Amino acid sequence: MSERTSQSALRDRFEEFAADRTLQDWVIDLGPFALLALLMVTFSLTSPVFLTFSNLVDNVLRNSTILLLVSLAGTFPILQQSIDLSIESMVGITGVIAAILISDFQLGLLGLLAAVVAGTVFGTLNGIVFAKFKIPSFLVTLGSLSILSGTALLMTGGTSIPYRDPSVRWIATGYVIPGVPNLVIWGFLFYVLFVFVAFKTPFGRYCYALGENETVADLSGVNVDRYKIGSFLVSGLLCGIAGALLTARTASAAPGMGTGLLLQSIAAIVMGGTALTGGVGGPHRTLLGVLVIGVLANGMNLIGIQSFVQDIVLGFVVIIAVAMSMDRRKIDIVK
Repeated sequence: MSERTSQSALRDRFEEFAADRTLQDWVIDLGPFALLALLMVTFSLTSPVFLTFSNLVDNVLRNSTILLLVSLAGTFPILQQSIDLSIESMVGITGVIAAILISDFQLGLLGLLAAVVAGTVFGTLNGIVFAKFKIPSFLVTLGSLSILSGTALLMTGGTSIPYRDPSVRWIATGYVIPGVPNLVIWGFLFYVLFVFVAFKTPFGRYCYALGENETVADLSGVNVDRYKIGSFLVSGLLCGIAGALLTARTASAAPGMGTGLLLQSIAAIVMGGTALTGGVGGPHRTLLGVLVIGVLANGMNLIGIQSFVQDIVLGFVVIIAVAMSMDRRKIDIVK
């Protein structure tokens, strides 16, 4: 085949591909990239500090790592058309568990490991109640949100629990690679791992299948309950990791340390391109949404926008992102 024939065939295939796509498909695929680029250019022009290496790594990436982990946690249930509303309370209670074990029992790094195990158990229980008792996921996890928040308050009396253990703090605040905080490296490693899980394991493929059409997956012999429980197990595991790393970073924990992460994570997931209607997007796209929120928050801080105004901006961004990414072809009635 000549080069001209090959180019013609490639152009024909691209035109055929483009003809099948709607404007919304292009917006979902390219919108996050365009928004991130627009924010980068805007804040580069308005603040001389924004585009420096120390600001991008120490502020944007490091401050975005916990949000990345929590957003990855929420992505797997949403891929299946479910939702986990308990993630910020799981971050809070797992952080409290870690701090108590380190402060009162001198367990050191084992305290962080216990937090991860506790998060996995909480997530699994959410999944079992949701899948086995046929209760909608938003009700189950809304109840868990209240139960875990109340339990964390009961354990601490509403106060912060500090600890002194440099080896634990180094896990999140040290530098294995000069100039790059360990917290950023953890975020990158878990991101790569869970993108691999989503695309290279049967669990990941069935998450997409359940989001596309659970009835068809069930009739095809897929153990639907197992994969539903599995998605909430993964969510709890990642929230436990986020709680442990946040505790390691701040050398303390408090019941409300995860407050605000729920809204931000849903915004990041949806902005990245994972539809609330399930089956579309995935953890690889969630990183884009996290970066948009991280850059937006950092840029607004640098130019002096007040924190409550930032909350208003984030709320508008969530609504617009959901409106742009929702596939209305899969919804007959919206209530």
